Amino acid sequence: MTTTEMLDIFDQDMNHLGTASRQEAHAQGLWHQTFHCWVLNPSAERGPSLLLQLRHKNKDTFPGMLDTSCAGHLLAGETIQDGVRELEEELGLSVSLSDLLYCGRVAEEYVLSERLIDREFNHIFVYACDKPLQEYHFQLSEISGLFMVNLREFEKLLAGGRTTISAAGVLHDELEGVTSPVVREIGREDIALNSPEYFELLFNTIDERIIKSRGR
Repeated sequence: MTTTEMLDIFDQDMNHLGTASRQEAHAQGLWHQTFHCWVLNPSAERGPSLLLQLRHKNKDTFPGMLDTSCAGHLLAGETIQDGVRELEEELGLSVSLSDLLYCGRVAEEYVLSERLIDREFNHIFVYACDKPLQEYHFQLSEISGLFMVNLREFEKLLAGGRTTISAAGVLHDELEGVTSPVVREIGREDIALNSPEYFELLFNTIDERIIKSRGR
């Protein structure tokens, strides 16, 4: 039996209004909260690099696209602190909230279709981790693969300064049941939508609190 996910819903000023199912929230365009965490490898061979997840083809939003390292909805009654569970569920990373850097909150609104309107208050975090890509244990029902991209190249791609960049990753083949290394050239059209404000918060936090502290 499928469990219905219940979410706290809000007005555009983040005043709490009550609860609704995830399906209702998306169908009616109700504001709700999400937890986003970007995993950064500060000491990667190609320079500081971000982890991207390849969303499963069956996801209701942005199927088959590259996205935030780890993300999920906050359920009714949950706080930001509860969102850290997503790192273990999706990537097999057992961490506490104190291990993460908070970037801030961004309101994002996407009208994907007449019946799918996604309005989210995204709480954005960064987690510095030098774990090799091949050692991640990702949630196969949610994620089809993981890719690492150079931080500066990724910034240029999003800003329009590059048309493509190289992404090294691992891809899971559902038919064969195996996960294999792969290298792809990706463009902006391969990345799930997020606003310039969203990425500005992310990159500023990384530069000011991680890169500068390491003298890179």
